[in-house]
Amino acid sequence: MSQHPGPWSGQCLCGGIHYQVEAIRPQMAHCHCSMCRKFHGAAFATFGVAKKEDFNWLSGKELLASYRAENGTVRQFCKNCGSSMTFASSGCTGEVVEFALGTLDNPLNMQPDAHIYTQSKADWYEIEDTLPRFAEGREQG
Repeated sequence: MSQHPGPWSGQCLCGGIHYQVEAIRPQMAHCHCSMCRKFHGAAFATFGVAKKEDFNWLSGKELLASYRAENGTVRQFCKNCGSSMTFASSGCTGEVVEFALGTLDNPLNMQPDAHIYTQSKADWYEIEDTLPRFAEGREQG
């Protein structure tokens, strides 16, 4: 799977946490699951994926807090401002980091390629683009 070279930098809303990403995988999706909607307070969340060695916390790592959901997923956020920073699925091996694209500071020369978990999308939001849609995750089809 080809990666797009960076670097890109990002931070939380209060600026307490900073990170840098050297390369981002091309698969990035808008997630419409109810947990992402609630955690982000939006119709969906969009995450980028980087290999662990391509993602570095530059400062403020001590400000990261975690929430583990009943399904085993883990979301990291800033203790000070609440910004969503990362997501890890229950089966995550730690080889990749899924990070909230909304926290990037510089332009991204990539576009999301799919909508996932559309079976639980917000009823007040209509998907109007032509990206592939998956009722659950990509692997479920």
